[in-house]
Amino acid sequence: MNDVYLYESVRTPRGKARPGGGMAGITPLAMLEGLLTALRERTGIKEADDLIVGCATQTGEQGGNLARTAALTAGFDAPGQTVNRYCASGLDAVRTAHALVASGSAGAVVAGGVESVSRAPMFSDRGPLWSLPLGSLHMGVAADVIATLEGFTREELDAYGLRTQTLAAHAWDAGHHDRSLVPLTGLARDEHVRPGLTLDAFTAMEPAFAGAPEQDAIVREHRPGLGPIRHLHTRGTSPSLCDAAALLLIGSGLDLEPRARVVATATAATDPVTMLTAGQSAVEKVLAQAGLTPDDVEVYEFAEAFAALCLKFQRDLGVGDDRFNVNGGTIAMGHAFGATGAILLAACADELHRRGARYGVAAVSGAAGSGTAVLLERV
Repeated sequence: MNDVYLYESVRTPRGKARPGGGMAGITPLAMLEGLLTALRERTGIKEADDLIVGCATQTGEQGGNLARTAALTAGFDAPGQTVNRYCASGLDAVRTAHALVASGSAGAVVAGGVESVSRAPMFSDRGPLWSLPLGSLHMGVAADVIATLEGFTREELDAYGLRTQTLAAHAWDAGHHDRSLVPLTGLARDEHVRPGLTLDAFTAMEPAFAGAPEQDAIVREHRPGLGPIRHLHTRGTSPSLCDAAALLLIGSGLDLEPRARVVATATAATDPVTMLTAGQSAVEKVLAQAGLTPDDVEVYEFAEAFAALCLKFQRDLGVGDDRFNVNGGTIAMGHAFGATGAILLAACADELHRRGARYGVAAVSGAAGSGTAVLLERV
């Protein structure tokens, strides 16, 4: 088996997923074209054995194998495939790249993700999953279920929401997100970040996922002993939707200085009622594969699919604030479904170098109880 390395990473800013948002005026294809150009300028790489792009809503402007289309229109010599594991798609693209390079089937693969939620809205692919009872369960309700099961309070969730916004604002001011950033429009930073927030702003918000009895009924059917669901998450403790893309150069034996070794990858699944715990399960699997414990990892980039999931992760794995989403997360900076995992992995590599740390993990939980994790070692 070949050692597999992350050589370079590029990503767009995250723009608000709405008309007039900072990235809404650029197509998903144009995002990928711009990042391929930037990657070529940084590395000199003009071809790869494959271009693998994660995307959750593959319809309209995101349909028709967008990866292959981008390779053609950007003049990048690569076959191109588009993959979908919902919110974990960007990390799964890297996972596939790792497998190809490790096995010797490829020497260089560009992997990442893209999502323009403003141009291809969630559920617009009209997939059959969304018509199933469990498939129609809103992720926010699933997060409230976990908050109920785990006994988290509204005060704890609000405190986490404030923490991630504060850290994100500080990190942008300190330039911690600059290395991988490629501004393709006038936007030069993640648009959702709100500096100067206080706890009062969070405590004033109403629960976001209450008042939907049909949703609660789905939960009760599958969790009859749960009792009343405590709807505690608000807009301030939920991930903000956005438009973004990210690409990473993964390979072995390239004439470039590697930034990190891709040690191991893992996927996991859980039932859709507690769907958002699969990312944590994937982390536990990837650490076991590598023979590591949670204490061996100094940098965790975990997609903030609602505050309760982050509190559960930190508590269960014993991960303190000094190692967990130290530059803010998707609650503050935005969640661009297929792109999120690739953005987190780039941030993980950047933070490992900033700290001089050895091991880092990026992980994402996705719809239908899916999750993926990737373990890096700084080189």
